Amino acid sequence: MKVVILAGGFGTRLGNLTQDIPKPMVKICGYPIILHIINHFYNFGCREFIICLGYKQEIIKEYFMNMNFYSKNIQVSENQISILEDNKNFLFPGADFQLIDTGLNTMTGKRLLKIKKFMNKEESFFLTYGDGISTINLNELYKFHRSHNGIATVTSVHPIARFGEVISNENGLVNSFKEKPAVQKSWINGGYFVFENDIFDFINEFDNEMLEQLPLEKLVAQRKLYTYKFDGYWRCMDTPRDLKNIIEDVKSGIYKYALLNDK
Repeated sequence: MKVVILAGGFGTRLGNLTQDIPKPMVKICGYPIILHIINHFYNFGCREFIICLGYKQEIIKEYFMNMNFYSKNIQVSENQISILEDNKNFLFPGADFQLIDTGLNTMTGKRLLKIKKFMNKEESFFLTYGDGISTINLNELYKFHRSHNGIATVTSVHPIARFGEVISNENGLVNSFKEKPAVQKSWINGGYFVFENDIFDFINEFDNEMLEQLPLEKLVAQRKLYTYKFDGYWRCMDTPRDLKNIIEDVKSGIYKYALLNDK
């Protein structure tokens, strides 16, 4: 199965962090978050990745072109550049990356449509965003997708509240106090999708559409969209505070698919 990663947005809510680099290149413990995301899928056997680029795409392209050098000790002389050890420690042996320019102001639906020609018509594929991490079991997600006759599966997760939750009775007596609890009564789009190739028929080629709006609404109307509910670890890097929390989770080992750089 191929993995499509949407990595073209502006990431404006991260403020100065994305002034010079695109959001997927923000580092978590030594590696860009997009590499942690790739590592998650790689651990489940995925080897083909299509990355949809937009804002500051040249930085992501340059990083992937030089990724082997970034993880090596190299020797630079007047006439040549050489690696001082063999290639066995390359981060993703056997992986193939296609870095596709899908436009600067393109919405998510249009970005997906622009990589249609790189997809196999007979195969389903994963899709996720370049700014979120999770410990979701991708085998179980795919197994659920195969269990129904829909065109798409969206993973739904419990969001983490931005602030502490205080529950009290009518007299003001606090019955429960939880700092940043998961909102148990609410499920949101967790950003881990499985699609059949038929998804492209639901995206209007003449409009700059959000995948999460009209295309998915059409699927709902035709009873072709299912959701896989996941109540485990999930985080989205929207703000500097989110970034800080993710870094803490990686350092503590809560997020188990992280790449660790001890240099």
